[in-house]
Amino acid sequence: MEKYLLSILIFFPLVFSLPLLLFKKDSERIIKTYAVAVSVLTFAFSIYIYFLFDTTTGDYQFIEKYKWIAIINSDYFVGIDGISLLLILLTTLIMPLSIIASWYTIKIRVKEFYFLILLMEAGLIGVFCSIDLVLFYVFWEFILIPMYFLIGVWGAENRIYATLKFFLYTMTGSVLLLIGIIWLGFLCEPYIGEFSLDLTKLKFAALTLPLSKQIILFIFFTLGFLIKVPLFPFHTWLPDAHVQAPTAGSVILAALLLKMGTYGLIRFSLTLFPDAFVIMTPYIATLAVVGIIYGALLSLAQKDMKKLVAYSSVSHLGFIVLGTFALTQTAMQGSVIQMINHGLSTGALFLIVGMIYERRHTKEIKEFGGLMKVMPIFSGIFLVICLSSIGLPGLNGFIGEFLVLVGAYDSPNLGSNIYVILSTTAVIFSAVYLLWLFQRVMLGPITNVKNKSLKDINKNELLSIVPILIFVVWIGVQPNTFLKISEKSVEKILVNFEKAKNKFSTEYIKNK
Repeated sequence: MEKYLLSILIFFPLVFSLPLLLFKKDSERIIKTYAVAVSVLTFAFSIYIYFLFDTTTGDYQFIEKYKWIAIINSDYFVGIDGISLLLILLTTLIMPLSIIASWYTIKIRVKEFYFLILLMEAGLIGVFCSIDLVLFYVFWEFILIPMYFLIGVWGAENRIYATLKFFLYTMTGSVLLLIGIIWLGFLCEPYIGEFSLDLTKLKFAALTLPLSKQIILFIFFTLGFLIKVPLFPFHTWLPDAHVQAPTAGSVILAALLLKMGTYGLIRFSLTLFPDAFVIMTPYIATLAVVGIIYGALLSLAQKDMKKLVAYSSVSHLGFIVLGTFALTQTAMQGSVIQMINHGLSTGALFLIVGMIYERRHTKEIKEFGGLMKVMPIFSGIFLVICLSSIGLPGLNGFIGEFLVLVGAYDSPNLGSNIYVILSTTAVIFSAVYLLWLFQRVMLGPITNVKNKSLKDINKNELLSIVPILIFVVWIGVQPNTFLKISEKSVEKILVNFEKAKNKFSTEYIKNK
């Protein structure tokens, strides 16, 4: 069984999503229970893989390789390292919580909704497991389909506009990525001896390419990933998609889909094009810092709770990109753990906004005030999640941001402390916009009579958010539990990066 662990993990939610389409439409409770069971079993299986995972090595583990498309020498080639494992665990945790959160909110095409969520889970796990670039691209594109329908069918009033914008932006990035993949395969063919898109072969072959071609390929790959992140100025599709998506769609989008972009930067852009990575660092790092500050300032100006949380993602993901391009062990570890932290905290914020929306059918901040008087338990959870997103010591957000900022300070690759100095201002801004949001929604007198009869958080809602609270505290108090999973993988990536840099890259860093 251990030989096929990753295949089972990838295809279990895919195969067992199909029976959902056979259920009768009036069997909603059975449909929902079945979907929760499939997603919980997937999570349990990922935990089993976690206990088998060897944290003392940075190598790929649980490798499976079978001939797939012979004409282009593409294999079904999967394996995971510590970075992949953390993102897979996040995926399999968030999916059942999203399904539970949708228990009472999805009332039309119920079986199709849960079918699409399970399809997306399979695609996401596939993305984080793929070592062959064709296989990676297939899973990457596959995820667009269920998210397109989740927003387009179950979204709010302007869902068609948001869906098209989301699709056009991400499809543009995907086309650039595909061009880069195909061109890379042809350019590396003389070195490898055949056309191949095996990452383990390409990462050596790509080093033989002229620097000018490495830079162009880096741009194709990285633009595809940055649009998905999304980094400023490619972020404009995100607020619309979040505002129009159903609660589960927003949670999955923020917690998981955005991480595909940051994961791609580490797994492919950094690994394949180390020289170009160094040269392009000042430009990408500048965009990251602009995004960090810009996203925070826009969050301050929002009147819609969902838009506020959406723009906060632009800011927080900028920290992840900055830590990645700092190219130090501490900063890279911070980026990886911050992917998980952002998935938990921002996913929880979208769950919270969804709970308020279901009670009042509005996300306008001005419609609320004084909710703590009628929803005390809910208010306490809301406050903890806000403090987590701000980065309060003792909660998960602190460790990620702290490692990124410490690791990026005096980073040889960044070449200047100005990136860190400017980024720290956003930490202050995040405290302002989140605590101000909490104050306006939860504190003070109840000014709107419609809020006086609101019910506190119910058992189903607690079930969807308490697991996140557990991890929020766990990562904040015992971060090494999670940092040790990715430590050796990050170390190996950086060691290989240093070995791969040519003389030009070394001289470039010295000159900076």
